[in-house]
Amino acid sequence: MIRKEVVQLSDPSRTRWDGPGARPVRVHLWRPARPLPDAPVVLVSHGTGGAAEQMTWLAETLSRAGFLAVSVDHHGNNYVDGYRAGGFAAFWDRPRDFTVVMDHLAETGPVGRIGAAGFSIGGYTAAALVGARGDRDRFAVMLSGTVPVPPTPELPDLVAAVDAEVPESVRARWPTSAEGDQSDARVSAAFLVAPAIGPLLDPRSLTEIDRPVAVRWGGADDVTPAGENAELYANLIPGADGRQVGEEVGHYWFLHTEPVGAAVRAEVAADAVAFFTTHLT
Repeated sequence: MIRKEVVQLSDPSRTRWDGPGARPVRVHLWRPARPLPDAPVVLVSHGTGGAAEQMTWLAETLSRAGFLAVSVDHHGNNYVDGYRAGGFAAFWDRPRDFTVVMDHLAETGPVGRIGAAGFSIGGYTAAALVGARGDRDRFAVMLSGTVPVPPTPELPDLVAAVDAEVPESVRARWPTSAEGDQSDARVSAAFLVAPAIGPLLDPRSLTEIDRPVAVRWGGADDVTPAGENAELYANLIPGADGRQVGEEVGHYWFLHTEPVGAAVRAEVAADAVAFFTTHLT
């Protein structure tokens, strides 16, 4: 039987988006009934505006296979606590949440090899932990509003929301943050599901990734179209295992609550188990 726990952490090096105080990092742990030897861990990142519970389909499958699956509700970018413009725009904060998590796990007991997985911008998050970086100029153009930005369904007018909520002094530092290296040497492999923000990445950073990566996507994804997202990751990351999982598969088929995607999610979760079994055990 899987044992689910929730732990509240914080990161005093960063401030929260909705008031004073340290950035909250709420951690969800799916502990396996029969852990694999050497306690391997898989970090699981949800999509834009989602929450850890939407990744239950992947986390529970990994846990049943013996991995400790660990997710977070990314602050300002999850529906449990509410949306903040900074939580949507400052995508580099997401991998930093998992660095906090890994530090916590190391303090609480032995930790085996670690992998990262994620859906949509969570796919970027997993890729960032193995070396993907943003492009400062592309991000600055997006933030300026001079080039139309495809609307984010959960926060349609992101640029206007950022202008209204985030002080200019903070925004001025963001292009430098966007191109920063958020990789963590403790993460040995990454599994990306319909990964997002391909147009905002530095392509060279993908070509420099030297850890195993797998990419899965749907052929009918009109939220993060594969040509500029999943296929970009799959084609540029050396040795990446990339595969479309169905011409009819849409972006939101990878949410735990969507009945239409159950079979595809099961297939992709099985792929993730096989991938992490190869690279973490």
